[in-house]
Amino acid sequence: REMYPGNEDKVKKMAILMDGQVRMANMAIVAGFSVNGVAKLHTEILKHQQLKDFYEMMPEKFNNKTNGITQRRFLLHGNPLLAKWVTAHVGDEWVTDLPQIKKLALYADDEKAQHEFMNIKYQNKIRLAKYIKEHNGIEVNMDSIFDVQVKRLHEYKRQNMNALRILMRYRAIKANPNAGWIPHTYIFGAKAASGYFMAKKIISFICAIADLVNSDPVVSKYMKVVYMEDYNVTMAEHLMPAADVSEQISLAGTEASGTSNMKLMLNGAITLGTLDGANIEIKEMVGDENIFIFGMTTPEVDQLKRNGYNPHQYYLNNLAVHDTIDAVNRGLLGKDFHEVIQGLSITDPYMVMADLDNYCQAHKRIEQAWQDRERWNRMSLMNTACAGPFSADRAVEEYARNIWHTKPAKVGK
Repeated sequence: REMYPGNEDKVKKMAILMDGQVRMANMAIVAGFSVNGVAKLHTEILKHQQLKDFYEMMPEKFNNKTNGITQRRFLLHGNPLLAKWVTAHVGDEWVTDLPQIKKLALYADDEKAQHEFMNIKYQNKIRLAKYIKEHNGIEVNMDSIFDVQVKRLHEYKRQNMNALRILMRYRAIKANPNAGWIPHTYIFGAKAASGYFMAKKIISFICAIADLVNSDPVVSKYMKVVYMEDYNVTMAEHLMPAADVSEQISLAGTEASGTSNMKLMLNGAITLGTLDGANIEIKEMVGDENIFIFGMTTPEVDQLKRNGYNPHQYYLNNLAVHDTIDAVNRGLLGKDFHEVIQGLSITDPYMVMADLDNYCQAHKRIEQAWQDRERWNRMSLMNTACAGPFSADRAVEEYARNIWHTKPAKVGK
């Protein structure tokens, strides 16, 4: 009240004690030494939207600490074939200093290095295919594009958009099976919170699509869908090294950071993503030519919300979407998925319909790049080479230096 005399609306929003409640987040901001986001975009949203009043009052508290991952688990331990190859080319300093992996960029145009790099990818695809066959009973094509979306099941992460596009592709193949389709293996791994009804319905939706696709004698030659049960870090060590495409498709402005994007990038998967979370920083590191970006930006999302978003119009105006959704409503999947369909075409809180067409176009760009194997191999290698800034070592060091004010301990001699 001293700082904002007469502005009771601001006081009410910022107060720790108000209306018989203790606002724990407000208390943490006021009492805490530092407030940080976990990706550049996330920090900017905190500063200028969600915590705007506090940022204006105490800007010195706010800073960014982009998340990181440990290369010792997700490359050294999880992908020993690639780890050995990286060490042979750039030395082993990357194990404790991941930015050293940038030296791999020198080999991006080396035909022999590209071939070795992609052969390792192929060996890892064979390993994953054996795991899928053993645990899911599904045979997958190692020469197909391994398209992977692994993360917590949440509507904002838009696994439902991925699933709807797969179903649209299924119907397109059924209608024209001799159109020269590029084989794909779509792999999902996700857990839903125990009380999250819609998340569980989306899992059921994806599994029903998998049953439909995998049992179809015509379509299954060109695509398979796999839902990995009980997704965890150990399973990730099979998935990450084998992935060709990393699906990072959350609505812009909703993902704080993401770390599967970093783990998959480190293992040579190419990101298909929106300009959300750490995808933005991955794009900055690898360059526009080594990533597939689609969809609205955060300001465009905000503007569409202000203008009034009507997902039903997109359903009415896109024939492929319209016919696919109608087919589900008629029982294509053998179960009732009206909640999922309503969540897409009526309520659509995370604007799947607004980004869907652009998402489909991005998949066409992926297929074009895949057919130019030299280009694809270079893109994949460059993703591994540019993963250095996303080490947890860097993130922890930033916390230690700027927030905790601790000094690193020296180990050994």
